[in-house]
Amino acid sequence: MHAEWDNAHTDHTTTPTRPGPAGLTKTETDWRSHLEHETPNGWLLRSNAMTETLTSGRPIHLMHTTVALDAIRASGHLYASTGCLVAALYCAPLTSEPAGLRPHNLGSYLLETKKHTRTLVFEITPDAPVPPKGIDYLRLGAIHLRTYLTHRSFLTEHEDTQLRQTVLQRIQAAAPFLDTALANATGTPAPEADFIDQLAATVPAFPFLGYLYFEVLSEYLMLHSTSRETKAYAQLGEMNNRLYKQLAFSTVEGMDKLFDLSRFHPRYDRLIELIGQVEAGLTAGVARYVRERLSHLFAAVALTPDQDTTSFTFHRSEFDALVETAPGLMGQLVFRELRVIDRYPQLYLAFEQAKALEAWAYWNTEGIPAPFNGTFPKGEIGINPAYPRANCTVWVADTCERGLLHPVEQLDVSFLPRLAELSLTAMRRDQTGKAAGHRRSIST
Repeated sequence: MHAEWDNAHTDHTTTPTRPGPAGLTKTETDWRSHLEHETPNGWLLRSNAMTETLTSGRPIHLMHTTVALDAIRASGHLYASTGCLVAALYCAPLTSEPAGLRPHNLGSYLLETKKHTRTLVFEITPDAPVPPKGIDYLRLGAIHLRTYLTHRSFLTEHEDTQLRQTVLQRIQAAAPFLDTALANATGTPAPEADFIDQLAATVPAFPFLGYLYFEVLSEYLMLHSTSRETKAYAQLGEMNNRLYKQLAFSTVEGMDKLFDLSRFHPRYDRLIELIGQVEAGLTAGVARYVRERLSHLFAAVALTPDQDTTSFTFHRSEFDALVETAPGLMGQLVFRELRVIDRYPQLYLAFEQAKALEAWAYWNTEGIPAPFNGTFPKGEIGINPAYPRANCTVWVADTCERGLLHPVEQLDVSFLPRLAELSLTAMRRDQTGKAAGHRRSIST
């Protein structure tokens, strides 16, 4: 169990040792070297403000926006929620300056776009320097799968049968593209435009690909941007989060209200247009980057290290066989099928609280009071509500005309080691009340 959680965390400050399946043209070490040394902003992988603060052992300042300040005051409690941080309170970093607390550019974006919220400021004093190991939600598949297998008895026979049938139907519908991705990763590349169009056509039937697609593009933009804004953020030790925010909201209508990456699937021509709108100089290399990077990441997170990517195929797949050979992928599929079961609001805590307890145990063992999104160290960071060895002070804060935060009221609140009710996590729900991150359609 600890090994699975360790595998789902990434330390961008060290040379990776995580093994991948056989046959890949590039290893994780090859990719890390390329990203770090051959892109304009790759140096920020090892040396960024967030990880330097964590590893310093000094107090950590974070901000969180909320619409539930009255409820927090009344209850005196704070809860974690699910998402890219699994089981943490979602925050952005703050830097203490003489004139106030300066938000990371992710935080300043939240302050600009969430005018209807109030801002909380947290000062966490850790017991020791925090290891810079971030949780990579793209690598949680094996944990999702084990959680389902352990708690499968919570489902009715019909629910379980339907879930398994739908997972196989999605794999069968996506198999041509999935095999194309494996071929790319092993040195037989498809034409770039064809690959992007095939990817875009497959996402509605295979929602996890939308998440991979978006994260690869976010990585590309943040690493390759040379805009004045990006350079200014880099001097502060920050990746430019506004790049991928603009991309997401330009691509999908309503993404600012429900951040659902299963709806992210621009075709080649639209992709080039969108990237040009973000930063014109980045259009030339984006399609090749997506083809190579997404194909590698897909193989790495889908298959076990004892598989040979050159001979693996998703055609004629069987559920139980894929549980053994591709647990990372099966877990991602099962996770998304569980989220659209009609009874998911009742089952939510049974499945997600189980993962939360494991995550908290791992973070406590590893000395992590503030876990961050390790797909990329872009500034998404959270608070581990179950950490026993750190002091935490909470304030309500106001924002001055310079964009700095100033604590104005200390709150008498404490964290509880449990997840918030699903009904309270508004950004994770669609208009029908079901969890986001999935499409029912299987056709391509």
